[in-house]
Amino acid sequence: MARTVDSDRKHLTEVLRQASQHNGTALVEIYQNCNIFNDGAFEALKDKDQAQEAVIRLEHGRPIRFGTDNDKGVVRDPATGDLQVVTVTPDNESRILVHDAHAATPTTAFALSRLADPDTLHQTPIGVFRSIDRPVYDTLMAEQLETAVERYGKGDLGELLTGNDTWTRDE
Repeated sequence: MARTVDSDRKHLTEVLRQASQHNGTALVEIYQNCNIFNDGAFEALKDKDQAQEAVIRLEHGRPIRFGTDNDKGVVRDPATGDLQVVTVTPDNESRILVHDAHAATPTTAFALSRLADPDTLHQTPIGVFRSIDRPVYDTLMAEQLETAVERYGKGDLGELLTGNDTWTRDE
């Protein structure tokens, strides 16, 4: 799962490259202007000055920090577990989350995806939220077929169709 902005060509290219190299399904949300339905909706993310304060660039293994002076960060509230944006100080710097796109659970990735304010788009994370390696359906199916052929042989479709009943019932 990833998010990017259409006008940021370098970022868009990198996110799409990672999505294309991912084994399995990859979902990419691209913020793109539409002159009819949402003209100007993403200006806060496209304007260079506003984007420094609004865009949180997620990079695996790096602290989640942003802002004009890199003075804002994302922490987990110890009482509720919710994610919060804070101004980074020496007291809270050690609490800044390090982005883990390969985390076993989707909890943090989902919480990051919900940080964006839908009205102002302030604090909008972009990048790869979650990328995990799991077996995919076609690979598992091919392995299952190979195992069946090894165990029972290739089989003969003609014999199956013209032969006796294929199902037997033990009574």
